[in-house]
Amino acid sequence: MTSENLPSANSVAAETDALIFPSFDEGDAWALGRALVQMAQEDGLGVAINIRTPDRTLFHAALQGAAPLNDKWALRKSNVAFMFGKSSLEVGCANREKGQDLARDGLCSADYADNGGAVPVMVAGAGVVAVVTVSGLPQLEDHAMVVAAMRAHLS
Repeated sequence: MTSENLPSANSVAAETDALIFPSFDEGDAWALGRALVQMAQEDGLGVAINIRTPDRTLFHAALQGAAPLNDKWALRKSNVAFMFGKSSLEVGCANREKGQDLARDGLCSADYADNGGAVPVMVAGAGVVAVVTVSGLPQLEDHAMVVAAMRAHLS
């Protein structure tokens, strides 16, 4: 993947660092997941949507047009968000700015992908409690879809 047209890691961080939830539970995951499904259906997007904690899936949907590999991409991107506590896009942009990749951190590309689309759910006073991921669009669009849904949920 090239770095053309990618935002700076700092601008991605500023965008996602503002997404602080007062709390987050299964009901929030369901509402956020359903909102993402509705967004995708309205635009006819074939995406996989995943919301998970480190140890369980809270919401998952693979819409018509999503490929089986989108589920694997979602898992790999969410692994990055959990590992670094940052969005997968921010991690990827930072790596590209430094001319590095995840292998530098000893992370295998079969399990980790620093492409956009996974955004951590940060709860005030608790830190990262879950990750919301979309896969199936170009990485900037995956990321933007998650951010838009999280903003709407918070407002």
